[in-house]
Amino acid sequence: MSAEQKTGAEMLIRTLKDQGVDVIFGYPGGAVLPIYDALFQQNDIQHILVRQEGGAVHAAEGYARSTGKVGVVLVTSGPGATNAVTGLTDALMDSIPVVCLTGQVPTHLIGNDAFQEADTTGITRPCTKHNYLVKDIIDLPRIMHEAFYVARSGRPGPVVVDLPKDVLQGKSDHYVAPEEVTHRSYRPQTKAEDHKIAEAVEMIAQAKRPIVYAGGGVINAGPKACELLTRFVRTLGVPCTNTLMGLGAYPGSDPQFLGMLGMHGTYEANLAMYNCDVMINIGARFDDRVTGRLDEFSPRSKKIHVDIDASSINKNVMVDLPIVGDAGSVLEDLLAAWQARKLELDQKALKAWWQKIEEWRARDCLKFEQKGQEIKPQHAIKRLYELTKDRNPYIATEVGQHQMWAAQYFKFEQPNHWMTSGGLGTMGYGMPAAMGVQRAHPDALVIDVAGEASILMNIQELSCIAQYNLPVKIFIVNNQWMGMVRQWQELLHGGRYSESYSAALPDFVKLAESFHAVGIRCEKADELDDKIMEMIDTPKPVVFDCLVTKDENCFPMIPSGAAHYEMLLGPDDKVGKPISEEGMVLV
Repeated sequence: MSAEQKTGAEMLIRTLKDQGVDVIFGYPGGAVLPIYDALFQQNDIQHILVRQEGGAVHAAEGYARSTGKVGVVLVTSGPGATNAVTGLTDALMDSIPVVCLTGQVPTHLIGNDAFQEADTTGITRPCTKHNYLVKDIIDLPRIMHEAFYVARSGRPGPVVVDLPKDVLQGKSDHYVAPEEVTHRSYRPQTKAEDHKIAEAVEMIAQAKRPIVYAGGGVINAGPKACELLTRFVRTLGVPCTNTLMGLGAYPGSDPQFLGMLGMHGTYEANLAMYNCDVMINIGARFDDRVTGRLDEFSPRSKKIHVDIDASSINKNVMVDLPIVGDAGSVLEDLLAAWQARKLELDQKALKAWWQKIEEWRARDCLKFEQKGQEIKPQHAIKRLYELTKDRNPYIATEVGQHQMWAAQYFKFEQPNHWMTSGGLGTMGYGMPAAMGVQRAHPDALVIDVAGEASILMNIQELSCIAQYNLPVKIFIVNNQWMGMVRQWQELLHGGRYSESYSAALPDFVKLAESFHAVGIRCEKADELDDKIMEMIDTPKPVVFDCLVTKDENCFPMIPSGAAHYEMLLGPDDKVGKPISEEGMVLV
């Protein structure tokens, strides 16, 4: 208890300081002006003024994903809160810890259709991990500390705290510190049951064709969990594949890494998943973009699923051994049990399994030919990777073909360097996310790999980037189409390109300059490397307009609802035609 009376807004700032918050991404409005007044009177927390509330949540996501901390958002009531909904849903789908503070009309006006009123808790209930409406200033400190606990604990996610204006303006001497607050009911299980660990190592020991399948849950468990994953995979000597959200959990250049799994995953990863006999899923949720046709997903395997979220187990795919727990804790226990029992895989069978995988890998499914001066998009992204990899860049993406090419051609050696919208597929995510990353890592090279359609979704955030001198690099793979939409229309809708051509595009170089950034355009392959280096070496924000082949498709591709063996490997493959079964494991 404190004898000094403080306003709700002042107590709110104190809770943020006690939670270690150093930055808030937000946009002011009438309902939250008391908070902005309190922010003005302190210097410990920086506020980043975005240009639209959706950008604030994506920036907080980028900050959170790259640091492992909780991202904080501050928006006003009504449209401020509703503009944040897409970002909140994005964070929920991808398990990103965010606390979003929303203004609300005074408590006596709630339900009266007051100016800028919206039922924020009702609207956000399906798209948050939890939400609160603070009705009494006495409850404010406790609710704030609970919100951070819920956001970061268990399977991370977004939490909304809705703050009526009278609560923010009222005064109280009641304050509780974080260590005094214990959530009444939310206690995520982090430690796996011993008998489940014993069953898992026994099942793995019997495997002839095992595979480790790791997702974003490993990254959310922290850097140590990723180190343990690497030790586990190397100790067993087995192949490893990652989901889109799991890239970086296992070193991308390691020979045991098969690349990304799923719709635009590699030939070798998808066929290994189809043909394995024991699958060890750690921190992935069996997303439909990974599984494809469910009745043909890894049909001959025994399945072990490790997840901190019990509700994700047996939700999409029935498994043989469910293990609820934190990925890092479970990996530590699995390694200890394996080594204590001195277990070893059947080396003859494992050698035969690797021989089969190397046959699939030899197909070189990501191979392409760069001929002439017209730039292939794969070439643009591959050269971007090769010219930046030694600088340990942070990569954000928008959504579309460029996103998948970035996932295919960048090899992430460590976690927290890959920011992308996986579950919701939110166009406009990448630039504000990169903005949040750059704020968290001011001296790092931060690149948003974008498409010319997706970048226009939140182009106004260039103004925010300029205001705070954030040297974000925006690398636009410009094919003048909504590329993934055009690809599906070509392959699945008879080439009827309905509303997918991006007409009347801006001059991105002039647009960059109008936002106080540097604009670079590249149209010829022999200029690409020099211009990428110019972008990297420019100490200001850069918009790089890379004009690429207009009709290139992203392969491999598993059509929606198809099986892993129905991959399209190139333009000559037809939808519905299974790939050759030559070299597949027959059991």
